[in-house]
Order: sequence, then C-alpha cells, then structure tokens
Amino acid sequence: MSSVPPGNAKGTPQARPATSVTVSVTRRVEPTRIPEATRWAQRGMDMASEFPGFLGSGWVRATADSLSWHMLYRFATSEQLDAWEGSEERAHWLIDGHDLILDARVEKRTGIEGWFDAPASDDDDINATPSFQVPRWKQAVSIGMGFFPANLTFTLLATWLIPGWHDVDILPKILVTTFVMAPAMTFLVMPQITRMLRPWLMRRPASRP
Repeated sequence: MSSVPPGNAKGTPQARPATSVTVSVTRRVEPTRIPEATRWAQRGMDMASEFPGFLGSGWVRATADSLSWHMLYRFATSEQLDAWEGSEERAHWLIDGHDLILDARVEKRTGIEGWFDAPASDDDDINATPSFQVPRWKQAVSIGMGFFPANLTFTLLATWLIPGWHDVDILPKILVTTFVMAPAMTFLVMPQITRMLRPWLMRRPASRP
C-alpha cells in the first residue's frame, strides 16, 4: 500500500518553485545557405519571444565562416518552455529550416549557469564536447558587474520609497533585499550582462609558444 506524502492528503504532487530553463542548441548549417539560415534563425527567436515566459535569446558563431551556430533561449518555467516547444508555430518553423540545418544538439540547463554556456567547437563533429568553458573567474566578474549596480539601485530606491529603511533591523532588511535581488538578477540583469560581455566571456586565452 503506497503512502501519501505528508501534508498532501489527496496524494497529488507538491508544487515546486518555478525554475527558469535555458536551452542551448548547437546547429551545423548548410554552408551554401548561410544567409537563408541567418534569417530563419532570427525568425525563430522572434517567434519564441511572443510566447509567455520568454526571457531572452541569442546566438553566436566562433568565426564569420563558422558552420556551427550556438543558440540560447530562456523561459521562466519548464511548462512555458514546453508550450513553445510543443507549439504549431515552432513545428512549422523547424520544417521550414529542415534543408538549412545538417544536424543539431540540444541541452537544457536550469538556473543562472546556462547563460555561461560556451559555443560548441568549430569542427565538423557536432557531437564533440565543447572545447572551451567560460572560466569561473569570468563568471564571478560578470555576476559582480550585474549585482553591484542592481543592488545599489535597489538600496537607493528602498531608502527613498520606504520610510525608516535605515532603521530596519538587519535580518528583515537582508530578507527583503534577497527576495527582490534574486529574481531581478536571474530574469533581468544576468541575461543582459552575459549578452553584453559574451565576446569577452567566450574569448579563448592566447596559446603559449
């Protein structure tokens, strides 16, 4: 006889906090049809942006003549991502691009780390493991560059809008700040910071002689 989870008398699944999902797609493009593939990729991102929960997207190529394209898009919840991925609009879009793409690899990441995914290696093997990952120190610098101005802005606004903010005890002050800053960093700040810094984040170290 199966047991019922505590606090859930009817045995229905407990609700979990929503976690944003980043999808990383590496596609190898037909070399003779790059202009068409460029328009097709942009149309897909524009289409995804019209769906609820869409948080942002972007795509990069290692070089101007690279055939491996690394694309990212992000949704607020897995349910909203499923709605986009199961939509008729996306199905028709994929059909339109069938002759433009040679093969593809898809990975899904939850949380903030998905924005630091590196482009796939620029060889012909789409199944190869990417040869470069963003160094941890660059990730730390990026998060710091986003957190400082966001936290400063919140502190100034809280001081201005909340009477007696300076006199609030440290624990509730930190609690309020955390509840505001965590979603702001995840949904607003970090997508913009990583998009702005992507050329630097993806820059490979100079090879030693």
